[in-house]
Amino acid sequence: MSDPTEANGTAGTAGAGEAARPAQAAGDGAGERRVRVVLVDDHRMFRTGVQAEIGQTAETGVEVVGEAADVDQAVTVITATRPEVVLLDVHLPGGGGVEVLRRCAPLMSDAERPVRFLALSVSDAAEDVIGVIRGGARGYVTKTITGTDLVDSVFRVQEGDAVFSPRLAGFVLDAFASTDAPPVDEDLDRLTQREREVLRLIARGYAYKEIAKQLYISVKTVESHVSAVLRKLQLSNRHELTRWATARRLV
Repeated sequence: MSDPTEANGTAGTAGAGEAARPAQAAGDGAGERRVRVVLVDDHRMFRTGVQAEIGQTAETGVEVVGEAADVDQAVTVITATRPEVVLLDVHLPGGGGVEVLRRCAPLMSDAERPVRFLALSVSDAAEDVIGVIRGGARGYVTKTITGTDLVDSVFRVQEGDAVFSPRLAGFVLDAFASTDAPPVDEDLDRLTQREREVLRLIARGYAYKEIAKQLYISVKTVESHVSAVLRKLQLSNRHELTRWATARRLV
C-alpha cells in the first residue's frame, strides 16, 4: 500500500504535489471493493491506530491516501487527493468538522466524483451529531466502533448510504422532524468545543485520568479545561457542574 499523505505542522506544509500522489492501483486480496480514504483528526496516535486497524488495503479494501490534523490541512489534503470518503473528527483546531464541510461543499456536490464525509468522534452529543449532518456528512459513528464495523461503514457511505452508531440516528430524526429552531443557550455558547467534551465527561462521573486517556490529552490539560468551565459558568465544583449539565440534558 502506498504511504498516506500526511499534513503536519502549520497549514499548507503538505504541498499539492505531495498530497496528490497517485493512489496505488487496485490489486488482489480485497476483491473488487476499494475505497480511498482521508483521516482527519487532531490526535496523531488516534490516526495511527485507525490506519493500523483499517488501512491494510489487501485485507480491507481501504486505502488511506491522506491525513490531516486541523481544518486548513484537511481542506488542502482533501482537495489534492479527492478521496471517496473522509473520516472526519468533529472537534478540530481551526473551526471544527463543520468548517471542513463548509469549505469542501463543492467537492461534496460534484456529481461525477463526490467526496463523502463520515464523522468519527468521541462525542455522542446531539448538537455535534446534528451539526455535521446539517453540514453535509453522510453519517456519524463514535470512536467505540470496531474496525470491522468502521470498514463496513466507510463502504456504505461510499455507496451513498447514511450510517449512524446506535441511538445517534434518533437525534437526527428528531432534529429534522422539528420545525422549531433549537433554543440558544448563552451559557453553553461560552464554552469551546473541547470544554464541552470535558464538561460532559465530568458530568458522567469520569476521573481526570480517564478523561485524559479518552480525549488523548494530558491530565493537566483536563484540569485547565475544568477550571475554565467552572469559571465561565460561575460554578464552584464538579458536583454543581454535574447538576448544571444534567439540567440541560447534556449527559
